[in-house]
Amino acid sequence: MYTDSHCHITCDDLYQRIDEVIENMKDVSSCMIMCTTEEEFKRALPIKDKDPKFKIAWGWFPGDAKKITDTHLAILQKAIDQNQIDCLGEIGLDYYWDTSFNDIQKELFIKQIKMANAANLPIAIHMRESTKDCMDILKEYAKTKIIFHCFSGSVETMKEALKMNSVISFAGPITYKNARQAPDCIKACPIERIITETDSPYLAPVPKRGKQNEPAYVAYVAKKIAEFKELDEQFVCEQVEQNFLNIFK
Repeated sequence: MYTDSHCHITCDDLYQRIDEVIENMKDVSSCMIMCTTEEEFKRALPIKDKDPKFKIAWGWFPGDAKKITDTHLAILQKAIDQNQIDCLGEIGLDYYWDTSFNDIQKELFIKQIKMANAANLPIAIHMRESTKDCMDILKEYAKTKIIFHCFSGSVETMKEALKMNSVISFAGPITYKNARQAPDCIKACPIERIITETDSPYLAPVPKRGKQNEPAYVAYVAKKIAEFKELDEQFVCEQVEQNFLNIFK
């Protein structure tokens, strides 16, 4: 019923209790595992093999750009060539913690977009404190479908994103009292362009805020979207799952 388009269940924090996490997510019928390291990717492969509801995304995270070499890109390319990933991500720009290597981030971002273009893979975008640069690069280089992961921008930015071949993914922060822009963004976004995620183990939604997040909690995100859009929750869940699956067609 529910869709978690972005979760890090093979990261160390969640993988140590992976059987419990998967057991808890019985109501999640579509899920994409986000991998930011080769180890996380290798952990994800048998999970996908066991259950077709899982998809795998892998890409080199912008915060790691300084240590990503051509060898790292070759490893990622091999996974692409072997049809082991469904989406390239999460990739993008993050200027929140450190702006000293923005140009290196941009270079890595463009390289990975080009890899996705060549393989016709969708891309999942991490865009933090970097909206203009990120949007400019996407407009110039992206040729495949785009997931705007954990969107927290303005309605104006969202409308620019929707001009691209994209979907907008909302996560736990839309349930927070300080999420001032979320209601307007969700109301303004066509339901056919919305997907849901947890970004677990991070950003647990209310009423689980402060706890370790996991895919089962995506239900709270879906409920909030239904509330903001004044739509039936079942309808929202069915539409969101279809939107998610359409990314890979």
